[in-house]
Amino acid sequence: MEFLVITGMSGAGKSQAMKVMEDMGYYCMDNLPPQLLPKFAELCYESKKTMEKVAVVVDIRGGEFFNSLFKSLDDLADKGIGYKILFLDASDNVLIKRYKELRRPHPLTPEGSIIDGINQERMMLQELKDRAYYIIDTSKLTIGMLKEEIYKIFLEGGEKRRLSVSITSFGFKNGMLMDGDLIFDVRFLPNPYYIPELKEISGINEDVKNYVFKWPQTNIFISKVVDMLEFLIPYYIDEGKTQLVVGIGCTGGFHRSVAISNKIGDILMANGHRTIINHRDIKR
Repeated sequence: MEFLVITGMSGAGKSQAMKVMEDMGYYCMDNLPPQLLPKFAELCYESKKTMEKVAVVVDIRGGEFFNSLFKSLDDLADKGIGYKILFLDASDNVLIKRYKELRRPHPLTPEGSIIDGINQERMMLQELKDRAYYIIDTSKLTIGMLKEEIYKIFLEGGEKRRLSVSITSFGFKNGMLMDGDLIFDVRFLPNPYYIPELKEISGINEDVKNYVFKWPQTNIFISKVVDMLEFLIPYYIDEGKTQLVVGIGCTGGFHRSVAISNKIGDILMANGHRTIINHRDIKR
């Protein structure tokens, strides 16, 4: 089991780092009291559900418990549980700017100056930083750049990061797809609903698909949407996006949007993209 301890300066990006580790398949625990670290690691080892990769965020939010962190790390070593430390840092000026943008006090000096809190925290964390296996300075990193840096470090063999594309059909009459990043309206296509023998069967059925795809504009639309997605996906990846939700909407989410979502999803899968196809309203 790979056991990673994420720590570092407050405001340096630990929460963002944890989200990236979750996207990479790590079982993550935030703000675990240091005293519980050895027990938590043991539970992960003994879990019936094998946990190959675990990441734990430990920082000064643990308050007085933080002082027990080094003993807990030594206990891990004594139990034969290997671990590595990822330490996130940033310059004082950047940390101050981030605190001011969020209008939050420093956890060590909630009623005092931010810089005093930063100085205290640096002293408290220096030994931990010295023990760190990985150190990332986030001073000049956007969220997307931080994600890229973490992927470079932790993906074996430099595996290329992929975006998960969710193609979701829905019906406008049932409400907009609220989590859609890109929404396409296919109500301009002839509706199988008005063909008596097709009215009650969904877009998964061959007869409905044949009807939807017999129109030239359907295939032109699909080709243009796929071309747009192929253009956009690399840029979304560069910005650190891990999931893209594409909504295909028709009137009821039963005929046209279902058939077209399946077609676009199949093309993307054939092109090597990690693709999930959902039909939100097909059972309504």
